[in-house]
Amino acid sequence: MTPVVVVGGGAAGMMAALSARQSGGEVLLLEPNEKLGRKLYITGKGRCNLTNNTTPEGVLNNVPRNSRFLYSAVTRFPPAAVMEYFEGLGVPLKTERGGRVFPCSDKAADVIDALFHALKRAQVTIRHDRALGLCLENGQVTGVETGHGIIDTRAVIIATGGVSYPATGSTGDGYALARAAGHTVIEPRASLVPLVEDGDTCARMQGLSLKNVTLTLKNQKKKAVFREQGEMLFTHFGISGPLVLSASAHGNWQKDTYTAVIDCKPALDEAKLEARILRDISAAPNKAFHNFLEGLLPRLMVPVVGERAEIDPDLPVNAMTKGQRRRLMEIIKGFSIPILGTRPVTEGIVTAGGVKTGEVDPGTLMSKKTAGLFFAGEVLDVDAYTGGFNLQIAWCTGRAAGEAAARFVNDTEEITES
Repeated sequence: MTPVVVVGGGAAGMMAALSARQSGGEVLLLEPNEKLGRKLYITGKGRCNLTNNTTPEGVLNNVPRNSRFLYSAVTRFPPAAVMEYFEGLGVPLKTERGGRVFPCSDKAADVIDALFHALKRAQVTIRHDRALGLCLENGQVTGVETGHGIIDTRAVIIATGGVSYPATGSTGDGYALARAAGHTVIEPRASLVPLVEDGDTCARMQGLSLKNVTLTLKNQKKKAVFREQGEMLFTHFGISGPLVLSASAHGNWQKDTYTAVIDCKPALDEAKLEARILRDISAAPNKAFHNFLEGLLPRLMVPVVGERAEIDPDLPVNAMTKGQRRRLMEIIKGFSIPILGTRPVTEGIVTAGGVKTGEVDPGTLMSKKTAGLFFAGEVLDVDAYTGGFNLQIAWCTGRAAGEAAARFVNDTEEITES
């Protein structure tokens, strides 16, 4: 018998296996991929934004759903402890803009290698196999069915991730296992995902990256649900990039409709922008409007903005009326894009939805329905904004589930022996 079986070799699964082992339990880690932590390779653009250098409260403030459920796990293994843990594994860290924490090497592989070697040193058994089902008896886990037979066990930690980026192994296996144990699974949906436009405006500017712009996401009632300055990208289907991914997590995409509004010159208020335009007109009064506009905006935006302003591209700029200048400023400060919705859940960086948190003990991460069954990471109905917060959730829930699973096994053995 293997006392603790961890299903899933991603961030949460590796941390759960290490924590269970360090708490005295014998551990088997099941992962169908040949390599552990495949999704970690693509986080932070391959640099692995592994946490955020903030307080536990700072983490919870960046979790839009079920943040209180995470209170115990985050406070017991906060970002400061996570950073100390990885530096103890030989991964020097650095903190960048917004508190984002990366390995000094800027290589996600260094984080994965450190975890893998820690698993080896701890003598965690790693088997490349898939969990096909759970063996349950009298409301308790007794085994895991795999492609190579049944593994007898007293505790199972499901850390299979969600359904985003299925090529990395996040194929939703954990949801089926949870349902078989009587759990409710909140419908998975994309979070931190690109947005699809209603029209072809973005396609005309495909490949254009904007820096230092302000993106506002407004619902059908004109209420701003997100506003932030940073970088974004126009694509063939709509918009993407850091700002857009963050904005997507703030939308209620099943209920509301949205418009993305871009302030292309956030450093200039309307008075300063008007002064800049008038100064440029005075410097070259006979310049054609489209050439004049290239001094204000990226080249790919020029024809689109010109059409929206309804100004002839060959018009000498000194012939622009006050009304035309006003319209041009409104477009530059509020370039609007109607949004159809998000890209598919498979393209989301993380999955919103998952195992209902009300059916899981927040202190131990053990199922309230099946004794000996634990959950960690993205398989739960918790997700966060960008900035290292989702990996922080993986580490702290993995730690909590691993320690609790080892305790559960020890307690069960004591009861059996007595």
